[in-house]
Formats: sequence, C-alpha cells, structure tokens
Amino acid sequence: MNFTSEEKKTVFKEFGKSEFDTGSTEAQIALFTKKIQHLTEHVKENKKDLFTERSLVRMVGRRRKLLGYLKAKDIERYREIIKKLKIRK
Repeated sequence: MNFTSEEKKTVFKEFGKSEFDTGSTEAQIALFTKKIQHLTEHVKENKKDLFTERSLVRMVGRRRKLLGYLKAKDIERYREIIKKLKIRK
C-alpha cells in the first residue's frame, strides 16, 4: 500500500497546483482514491483480512468528508474532480 514519492508526486502534479501541493482538497481526494483502489483489490483477494477492510472503510469515509467539503465550497471543482476520477456519488 505504500506508494513511492514519485507516484505521489504524479498524483499531486495532476490534481494539485504543483507536485509539492499536498494540501489541496483535490490532491488529497485523488490520493485517497488511488489508495482505495489498491486496497479494494487487496480485499478482493484476501477476504479474511478484516483489518485492511476496516482501513478501507475508514479511508472511504475520509474521502467522502473531503468531497462533501469541496461540494459545499465550490460545486464546479467538485463536479470536475468527480468526472476526472470517475467516482460515483
């Protein structure tokens, strides 16, 4: 689940303002989405790994809170990030 710094930089470069912009809401949502996709594949293969499943549920909740914040703050940025990441909401 640990991503290299280069993988994180590419996510931040694509969704943030720069590769060092780790604090923007879009960058955080994109990083959570990437981690969620990785954990989802892991949980599909290892059905009895309840710790990872719990971590996955917590991460989805965190992403959902960030999406709610972005939706309340700027609806256009919210729609754009949903479309880019292909997240159903």
